Amino acid sequence: MENKLLQQIKALVKDDLPLVSNLSNAAAVLANYENINWCGFYLVEGGSLYLGPFQGEPACTIIAKGRGVCGKAFEEKKTQIVKNVKKFKGHIACSTLSRSEIVVPIISGGEVKAVIDVDAPVINRFDDKDKEILEEIAGFLAKLFIEGGVKEHHNQEEKDNPVAAIEKLKEDYDL
Repeated sequence: MENKLLQQIKALVKDDLPLVSNLSNAAAVLANYENINWCGFYLVEGGSLYLGPFQGEPACTIIAKGRGVCGKAFEEKKTQIVKNVKKFKGHIACSTLSRSEIVVPIISGGEVKAVIDVDAPVINRFDDKDKEILEEIAGFLAKLFIEGGVKEHHNQEEKDNPVAAIEKLKEDYDL
């Protein structure tokens, strides 16, 4: 079976766009995943995970390495499937609606750079097929974190000034 989510993400991710733009579109595509209530990215910064682009209710903004499902995936560099979050010791309940969760690390250069986090409102939602689909997506998105790959931002001025970044995009794309 073809990974239709990956095909959509590949069509949207552009080498000349900032990281946040590419991950935002990827989160929007992942939001179409069947029977979920939250999906998004946590980005590694200084040994912790920080909330990145997502779709769903407001979420935890910082997760320490090793804490919760996301922190465990970060620490172990391995996909975590939790069939019932109520039974996961140390689960961080960002949403009271979530009942199961899958977290897939995005690894580039041997290091976890981010994680994909997907929550569902039902117990036992995720299986090995979901793991395979999301790991394929993580493998593709890993190129976003390779030096010389997709730009994280155009320059420091644009990073510090979102209006300048938007103006630069308008200029670059004749908008």
